[in-house]
Amino acid sequence: MSFGRLERTTGPQPMSDINMTPLVDVMLVLVVIFILTAPLLSSAIRLDLPRAEGGSPGAVPQAVTVVVDAQGQAFLDDQPLAQTALLERLRRIGAEQPATELQLRADAAVPYGRVVEVMDAAHRAGLVRIGFVTEPPKGAPAPAFGPAHSPPLPAR
Repeated sequence: MSFGRLERTTGPQPMSDINMTPLVDVMLVLVVIFILTAPLLSSAIRLDLPRAEGGSPGAVPQAVTVVVDAQGQAFLDDQPLAQTALLERLRRIGAEQPATELQLRADAAVPYGRVVEVMDAAHRAGLVRIGFVTEPPKGAPAPAFGPAHSPPLPAR
C-alpha cells in the first residue's frame, strides 16, 4: 500500500476588488435629493411679497427677473446693482431681445416710488412687458387658469 499525498482544497480567496454597490446607492440618493431641491432654490433673496388674488404665473418665452428688497436695493440675477448699472444691463437685454418680459419682485415694504423707478428704467431700456410677482392670500387656493379653466369675466 502506498501512501500518497492527500489533496487539500484551499478555502475561498480573499476578495481584492472594491465593492461599488454602496457607493452607487449613495450617489443615486444624492442625485435625487438635488433634483428635488433645485427648483426650490430659485432666488436667494428673502422677500415678503404682497398678496393678490388675480394673478397667476403664465408661460413666458423670455423673462428677466428684477428683485427689489425691503431696503430698496435692486438685484438682477441675484447681483445688487445701482440704478445706472441696472439701466445699462436692461438696455443690453432689451437690445438683444425686445420681447423679453420683466418680472418685478418687490418687497411689500418697498415705497411705490422705488418700484416706479425700476419700471421707468425698464421702459427706457425698451422692455415694455412688465409683470408683477405676488403671492396668493393666505388660505386662498391658487387660481387654476389654463386651457381647461378660463378667468372669470367681469360683470357689466
